[in-house]
Amino acid sequence: MAAAATNVGNIWINIGIFAAFVVVTLIVVFRVSRQNKSAADFYAGGRNFTGTQNGTAIAGDYLSAASFLGIAGAIAVNGYDGFLYSIGFLVAWLVALLLVAELLRNTGKFTMADVLSFRLKQRPIRLAAAISTLAVVFFYLLAQMAGAGGLVALLLGVTDSVGQGVVIAVVGALMILYVLVGGMKGTTWVQIIKATLLIAGAAVMTVWVLANFGFSLSAVMQEAVKVAGEGGEALLEPGAKYGVSAITQLDFLSLALALVLGTAGLPHVLMRFYTVPSAKEARKSVVVAIWLIGIFYLFTLVLGYGAAALVGPEVILAAPGGANSAAPLLAFELGGEILLGIIAAVAFATILAVVAGLTITAAASFSHDIYASIIKKGQVAPDGEVRVARWTVVVIGIVAIIGGIFANGQNIAFLVALAFCVAASANLPTIIYSLFWKRFNTSGALWSIYGGLSSTILLIIFSPVVSGKVDPATGASLSMIKDPSIDFHWFPLDNPGIVTIPLAFVLGIVGTYLSKERSHPEKYAEMEVRSLTGAGAEKATAH
Repeated sequence: MAAAATNVGNIWINIGIFAAFVVVTLIVVFRVSRQNKSAADFYAGGRNFTGTQNGTAIAGDYLSAASFLGIAGAIAVNGYDGFLYSIGFLVAWLVALLLVAELLRNTGKFTMADVLSFRLKQRPIRLAAAISTLAVVFFYLLAQMAGAGGLVALLLGVTDSVGQGVVIAVVGALMILYVLVGGMKGTTWVQIIKATLLIAGAAVMTVWVLANFGFSLSAVMQEAVKVAGEGGEALLEPGAKYGVSAITQLDFLSLALALVLGTAGLPHVLMRFYTVPSAKEARKSVVVAIWLIGIFYLFTLVLGYGAAALVGPEVILAAPGGANSAAPLLAFELGGEILLGIIAAVAFATILAVVAGLTITAAASFSHDIYASIIKKGQVAPDGEVRVARWTVVVIGIVAIIGGIFANGQNIAFLVALAFCVAASANLPTIIYSLFWKRFNTSGALWSIYGGLSSTILLIIFSPVVSGKVDPATGASLSMIKDPSIDFHWFPLDNPGIVTIPLAFVLGIVGTYLSKERSHPEKYAEMEVRSLTGAGAEKATAH
């Protein structure tokens, strides 16, 4: 198995199954693209998806490479502490369900900025919201592209950076094609297909793992402890990763805050609420998504411990993809080349679908919020706006490819956690204040967005994630900068959410009260009625 860790399975089977997925989804995308006739079709899929369809697509959007590869690997290597990612990602949906989904769908039109600019000054708010949206999308795209590189290293035996870079470029090119041709309709159907395949694949592997141990999860865990050797009991106890010191415990609290509050501020998730015809369907979307995501994360618990029991943490960490290789290695151990090829194709599909969703969100934010509303001051034809969105897709695709090549080899679960931190700090406070605080004004929104975004990025740059984190056993760097002699970090936490999220909420209050801008209670009243009833939601353009 150790030898297999460098080149697992049959390369041509892996490529063949993935190519079959691409062909099928491209046929679907081309078929639905014929229905793209307006901006609403391109951005929001014509608002005619059912709650069940949209909920499945949300699950497809949300269950990213970090969920499948990152979390399974984290559980295999860190046990209980790795499963905390799953809990955080799932609990976050309660915030989205109770505070955001229905109200946002009723108030906005295409993007998060539609909600914020409804009763605030349009141009500065749209610019700030677009900048924060693009920042979240950039971090998330890096995670997906890094996942693509790691997966390729394992499955195709491509260990040199040039070869991995070529494959990342292919993933980026496919993503551009999906979005250019299919818009939101095509992207949504790719996500529905991918979510179905991912959950089905995880279910098959889960049953297979349990069958090997008499359908006893306890037996799986005990075998994982035995295979891990000395100190293996730590896999079953809290603290293997986050209980080492007071700093790591504080880091966990910070991570949990970012995961739980970040989902309700993720722009590509928020945009999905505009693809349904009513608030009732938006609510149903979230309920369906919670069920699918919750079931999948229970599967990851079995897959993670199953990988630890049947493959072993040492073999997983020695593989080219590191911890991200746990699920593919487990598939190879269970079902050989065929199952590995299927799971590999599902993992690639996961990356492709999520990247497509992120790209259309970024393109909509730029073309709708910056180009149409700020540069053209609303004087632009819908087809002109969509044309700019398509060009934006190409630019974002190129940026994602370049960024993915540089991010290759990074831990993807952690990169996604950073994206959640930016979303929770820069986006969520302004959304909450806009929906629920009558006194809130433009100044408060700008303070909150720019303050949350800049403080998050600043603290990340000077955190151990970028420089200064060294493995005490080997002396190797665990940071993004691989030279252990380079150390400029002064902020002690990996995830700055515990500082930046409260700071962004406070800045929103301070900015509001320091401003002399007159509040508009009549606008707030109109927005409150619209958010609660959905009256006039289709005309939800800014004033």
